[in-house]
Amino acid sequence: MPIIVNLDIMLEKRKMKSKELAEIIGITTANLSILKSGKAKAVRFSTLEAICKALDCQPSDILEYVED
Repeated sequence: MPIIVNLDIMLEKRKMKSKELAEIIGITTANLSILKSGKAKAVRFSTLEAICKALDCQPSDILEYVED
């Protein structure tokens, strides 16, 4: 898949657990897991904004495009 989700890297850099992030941004840990695994078909801008705010990062820190 050409879009890589680097959410695990940002969580590690911020020393935050997935469960904590899910609570902060208001989604279930199951939905966050789907996003982290790259299996999500889409992500809402409001969710992306909440993640960036919670992790103090930019969308490009989380999402990366890599050609096949």
